[in-house]
Amino acid sequence: MFTALLNNLKENHRTIVFTEGPDARIQEAAERLMKEGLMGVILVGNVEEVKAAAEKNGFDISGAEIIDPATYEGMDEMVSTMVALRKGKMSEEDCRKALQKGNYFGTMLVKMGKADALLGGATYSTADTVRPALQLVKTRKGAHLVSSCFILKRDTGDEALQMLCMGDCAINLSYEDSVDKEGNVTLSGAQKLAEVAVESARTAKFFGIDPKVAVLSFSTKGSGKGATVPLSAAATKIAQEMAPEFAIDGEMQFDAAVSPTVGQLKFPGSKVAGYANTFIFPNIEAGNIGYKIAQRLGGYEAYGPILQGLNAPINDLSRGCNAEEVYKMAIITAGMA
Repeated sequence: MFTALLNNLKENHRTIVFTEGPDARIQEAAERLMKEGLMGVILVGNVEEVKAAAEKNGFDISGAEIIDPATYEGMDEMVSTMVALRKGKMSEEDCRKALQKGNYFGTMLVKMGKADALLGGATYSTADTVRPALQLVKTRKGAHLVSSCFILKRDTGDEALQMLCMGDCAINLSYEDSVDKEGNVTLSGAQKLAEVAVESARTAKFFGIDPKVAVLSFSTKGSGKGATVPLSAAATKIAQEMAPEFAIDGEMQFDAAVSPTVGQLKFPGSKVAGYANTFIFPNIEAGNIGYKIAQRLGGYEAYGPILQGLNAPINDLSRGCNAEEVYKMAIITAGMA
């Protein structure tokens, strides 16, 4: 999974910013990344505090650039840029205050081209990583929302199921219609879920998976009624129209998605049923539970959440992460730049 990313990073220099510079897990991963010559590293935080933490834990971060928002020489320019980006939603004082925080400051370093990618969330919540990204880096052209997926990998069992993609398991709670002030639907829930399906297929392909996308439900091809069944069914049709280059099918149950026998019985003729490797859940509850079952009981390593739809690679860590996970997510994040 990482071979192509590592080769790319060694040939194309990238710089990643970590929003939590004093954190021991961040520093351990940063030391390894720099020692292996994979990328440049920026650590956000008070310089003395960051250096003291590294000395205490025995980490060599001498190759990293440490930037303290409180003493950053380019702060006035950064504030001015942020005020313009927020278009009246935040005052100059509000922006200056926000930029004292590592999540906003690091995001602006990416926005202003000082770094190629950002990894945060070792101490920040997912919302605190995503919010600055949405406000400052924003969604790329054609994207209507930020979503996420997890890449899951294991080295045993059915070869076709050794690498999987699952989305959205971390960002979008559910998929309701967006309406304007007059009550007109501007973006339907089905369109949102379809976009998650297409973005996840693209992410899966980036990681070497030939995406076969199953839009999941407790129903297969109309066998069940109610709840999110109409959402999954409608999203499937929209996704197929959005990206005809991908094999996308649904709605289908998980057994129909992964078992060729069950899949072709319940969904005869489908190119996805029985062979799916990219799974799209109808809400975050199903998605979060699903990927954690695969991780804890299925023996998969889970990488993510990998954020989708942004103008730059910005990713989120679990607050329970370890240094190995930081190291691998940094490779993924910088590799996407």
